[in-house]
Amino acid sequence: MQKLWNVKSYDEEYISKIMDRYKISAILSKLIVSHGIAFDDIKDFLKANLENLKDPYLIKDMNKFVDRVSNAISKGEKICIYGDYDVDGITSIIIMYKFLEELGANVSYYLPDRLSEGYGLNRDALNNIRDKGTSLLITVDCGITAIEEIKYASGIGLHVCVTDHHECSDELPDAICIVNPKQSGDKSEFKFHAGVGVAFKCITALSMKHNLNKDRYLKYLDIAAVGTISDIVPLTGENRIIAKFGIEAMKVTKNIGLSAILKLVGSNEIDSILVSFALAPRINACGRMGNAGLAVELLLAKNLHEANKIALKLDEQNKLRQQVEKNIFDQALKMVEENEADKKSSIVLYDENWHNGVIGIVASKLVNIYFKPVILFTKENGVIRGSGRCEVGFSLYEALTKCKDLLIQFGGHELAAGMTIESDKIEQFKNKFDEIVNEISPGENKEIIDIDAEITRDDLNINTIIDTISMKPYGQGNKEPVFIYKGLKVQAISTIKDGKHLKLTLRDMNSLLIGIAFSSGHRRDELVVGDKIVIVGNISINTFTSPKTIQFIIKDFKKS
Repeated sequence: MQKLWNVKSYDEEYISKIMDRYKISAILSKLIVSHGIAFDDIKDFLKANLENLKDPYLIKDMNKFVDRVSNAISKGEKICIYGDYDVDGITSIIIMYKFLEELGANVSYYLPDRLSEGYGLNRDALNNIRDKGTSLLITVDCGITAIEEIKYASGIGLHVCVTDHHECSDELPDAICIVNPKQSGDKSEFKFHAGVGVAFKCITALSMKHNLNKDRYLKYLDIAAVGTISDIVPLTGENRIIAKFGIEAMKVTKNIGLSAILKLVGSNEIDSILVSFALAPRINACGRMGNAGLAVELLLAKNLHEANKIALKLDEQNKLRQQVEKNIFDQALKMVEENEADKKSSIVLYDENWHNGVIGIVASKLVNIYFKPVILFTKENGVIRGSGRCEVGFSLYEALTKCKDLLIQFGGHELAAGMTIESDKIEQFKNKFDEIVNEISPGENKEIIDIDAEITRDDLNINTIIDTISMKPYGQGNKEPVFIYKGLKVQAISTIKDGKHLKLTLRDMNSLLIGIAFSSGHRRDELVVGDKIVIVGNISINTFTSPKTIQFIIKDFKKS
């Protein structure tokens, strides 16, 4: 599929104003504007500081949450934390559980089984929790759509405090309190926390209530960062602060389980890429394959030997997940081709034998190929469950809201959602969903590469590298800077890693530049030595050369 290049243009007068005010380069000024940072927020963005974290009591119902939990602790009530089986839910459980335990709470946690219970609260679990003497239930990363379940919980004597970050519908659960920045009437400035971010704000508020030192909650930044980065929420505002300082905390983490899994992946550099592609898949793997409790045990481990054993188990689960995922992905691609599903505005597929734990990952991969919303359905314990993904700029939650009459239930974000449906309504849903997608986003779907700025050989220096590093941590809403480089001549062409990747030696006047195009070995024959080309991509340091050199990670290229 042809890629469209969108080279951003700038008001040069405004760029000069930023350069003069903040004493930064033209390139960094353009990156700042490209990433949507307001003029008065530039200093806070570049000098992200923990002091910039906002008052947690600005979040609606936070005072109710703190009062109810504090009262439960003082009276010795049994508290249970009810979470979700993904990385965000697991890390939310960890920081809430460990913090309350340190406050002297009589606290436990409950993690539903993905395969037998599915997402969110269920009556059997609530009965089980109540029967163990629990009087206060705290949800983390779930609960905002559990209207009937929370009504049932109240009926059996459970008080429920909801902490969540998912989109809110018009009707909310009748809980003791709802701590969710996205609900109507919330006065907090930042609305895009992950579930673990909301949990982090909750323990911050509790610390303030009990006059504790800041270190009592800041020490959980490493765990909060893992959940925040993994949940693909925008790494802007408070999320960027949590991610940035959490990554630094990971380098010296005192969490034995986190240390064990960091050692297992064996990277010299801890950053958002490592979290997304090395830590998150392993922590997620056990939940996707059935038992997320292993990941909780890992992050609660008090013994290094035990933590190392659990980390190895997670690694094995991840390998199994990868194989299952590949099989489903291959089947889904075949279904798309045979049914010409890519000709529609959306892709909706169903196979009752697919593994519910990995269909969300496969949906994401299909989005990256077809650039349109994708929903995959499977049957699990007699229930048809679906997982959907879409590109930035489209709201999957909004589209599903318009199809809610065909769904049993649904919930999620703009970019990701889960749902259940009756089998005889899948075809009707597929047609209606496609109509709605076409109404919201008509036209052909193509991959668009947003290009932040043009660079020349004079810009390939350490100062530009420092400028790009100052934009870290990269993630959703704060993408790694993309540059366009013109006037290059192909000096040499080769493929590496058994032909998988393309390596180009490029000349600009008397300067040479190495460019690597990952997963583009198939484009080898598009070029011959002597061709003049334009490339777009990221600049980085090649740490495998001595001395270290600047290289270009090519996203796309065209002959000029």
